[in-house]
Amino acid sequence: MGGVPVVRFLPNAITVLALCAGLTSVAFAMNGQWRLAVGAIGAAAVLDSLDGPAARWLQSQSRVGAELDSLSDCISFGVAPALVMYVWLLRDEGRGYGWVVCLLFAVCAALRLARFNSLLDDEPKPWAKGFFTGVPTPAGGLMVTAPLLLTNRLGTDGPWAAPWAVALWIVFIGLLMVSRVPTIALKSVRLPAQLIVPMLILLVLGVALLVYEPELVTVVGMVVYLLHIPYAIWKYNHLKNHPELWRTAGRRPRRSSRRVRLRIPRRQRVAGRLPDGSPAPYRRGVGAGRRPRSAWRREP
Repeated sequence: MGGVPVVRFLPNAITVLALCAGLTSVAFAMNGQWRLAVGAIGAAAVLDSLDGPAARWLQSQSRVGAELDSLSDCISFGVAPALVMYVWLLRDEGRGYGWVVCLLFAVCAALRLARFNSLLDDEPKPWAKGFFTGVPTPAGGLMVTAPLLLTNRLGTDGPWAAPWAVALWIVFIGLLMVSRVPTIALKSVRLPAQLIVPMLILLVLGVALLVYEPELVTVVGMVVYLLHIPYAIWKYNHLKNHPELWRTAGRRPRRSSRRVRLRIPRRQRVAGRLPDGSPAPYRRGVGAGRRPRSAWRREP
């Protein structure tokens, strides 16, 4: 019976779930549930990081899946965060710049995704492998909610709750997404073997702190991500100016394509005998004028 295995639809299902999570954040924001609104955007980011590997693992890449992923990212990390920030603070501004700022952020997210899709078919430059051009949309969609998280945890007594500061922050993150600033892709990070155990311990501590202080831990993670950008710029320029580094960067030792086969030793053929060692039968007419070896006699 023909058909397509149901499991091959799993990557598209993950993408649809990410889209639903992003839109659900707007519903949470309209109900005043700010922590759940940011959590829904974070859930969309986690799901977005899983659909690509799932498609490659199941070998179900398709053009429809790629387009669906881009549309999901635009809505979940461009439109939804902008609406959340507008509902939270900027809609009360009588001058109307709050809506303009949110529109700018959503347009920047769309332009960032359009540029990313246009570069998919181009071979990246040797020194640019392992880097993103600009801040990815999932990271931008999460970082734009930092003032909301600080206000929800620390209150309104601070610059993070001022409308003009929030508007500048949204514009800043939007410009980072469409900029040419290189950022390091997480999948290209390599850890030495001796750091695996310490990193696992830090991961456990981070998850434990995230349960008790979700707002502060999330904001600290955003700050760490922003602080890595100067290092990413330096590393990008360093690789660009040193060809001897990127010529061998990213190469992995190739595995031999030869399979180990058990070779059966061949038996040597002896004159007058078959390969199995038995005497060869004499056939008349073979070698006219000559006698078979068994008929040879030494003259007395």
